[in-house]
Amino acid sequence: MTAPLTTERLILRRPTPADWPAFRDFFASERSAGVGGPQTIGQSWRQFAAELGHWEIRGYGMWAVTLRGDDTALGLIGPWVPDDWPETEIGWMMLSADHEGTGIAAEAARAAVRHAFDVLGWTTAVSYIAAGNTRSLRLAEKLGAVRDDAAPKPDGYPDTLVYRHPVPGAQT
Repeated sequence: MTAPLTTERLILRRPTPADWPAFRDFFASERSAGVGGPQTIGQSWRQFAAELGHWEIRGYGMWAVTLRGDDTALGLIGPWVPDDWPETEIGWMMLSADHEGTGIAAEAARAAVRHAFDVLGWTTAVSYIAAGNTRSLRLAEKLGAVRDDAAPKPDGYPDTLVYRHPVPGAQT
């Protein structure tokens, strides 16, 4: 089992079946529009199973983001690499509306980017973001990612914007 990542306020751990209610509720809401929602309960279940399965197949995946001392999943953030993705991605979704705008997503995403480069050995990472998802676009820019219009997009996502993350610690 992969050890959790920790930050000043957070623990990023492998998702578990106990995270299903938070995931389900997020994907039933309009807040999920930027990541393919809202979805039916069946679609949400299959997507959640894919999150768990990604860990089984790849040995890593998006982390369940929790506050230290509270195991409630507030978001899923981290490496996401389906076989048909053109590049390695750092993805994110904040499941908890109450914790949006608190810096948790940025803190978790920074840890996930470092982990992807330093531990997984990635040499590049992008984030695929729906054009109208302003919160995600702002987060990518806050992380130092730069829009890359020349980058390939996943099939079936023609309106997706690609943001390329800088290598942590590299001179810009």
